[in-house]
Amino acid sequence: MVYHLSEAELISGLESIQASPKNQGTLDMIVIRPALNERKVLSECALSARLGVHGDDWADFCWKTLPDGSPDPEVQVTLMNTRCIELLAQDKSRWPLAGDQLYVDLDLSEGNLPVGQRLAVGTVILEITSIPHTGCEAFSERFGPAALKFVNSPTGKQLHLRGIYARVIQDGAVKQGDLISKIGSE
Repeated sequence: MVYHLSEAELISGLESIQASPKNQGTLDMIVIRPALNERKVLSECALSARLGVHGDDWADFCWKTLPDGSPDPEVQVTLMNTRCIELLAQDKSRWPLAGDQLYVDLDLSEGNLPVGQRLAVGTVILEITSIPHTGCEAFSERFGPAALKFVNSPTGKQLHLRGIYARVIQDGAVKQGDLISKIGSE
């Protein structure tokens, strides 16, 4: 049986999350969603502006579309802080349940990664977008109501505890263990 942490237990983990590296961290897990409610952990993966994270259903079933029906690149790639998902999931095998694609040990806070900030990971360059990433009912079911409240709180939103969206600026490939680094924004 899965134990969901209490609000107090989650808040006690904030210090560790806030100690995440600011400028350079690591890519700790890559997950694709080949179909609804399916997850597959990969050791490496290609990313492109056309398909997003290759093998993921973003290009075919994106929840946010442009007027022409194509998937919105502003929600192409999701990143989640490793320390946050480690706290919420309590077991690495449960990380993919969050539904994000790149799990990184990097400070994802608004102050550290503003809209437009670029990140280099593997041979890929990503750009942080303005679309907020928030917890939903499925997130609550998987990690508990206190977790949903935690990530959607004012502090949770400022720290981007639920994660952030990015779009692919330069096509390439990533692999687990790659460095992820802030680079100049344009």
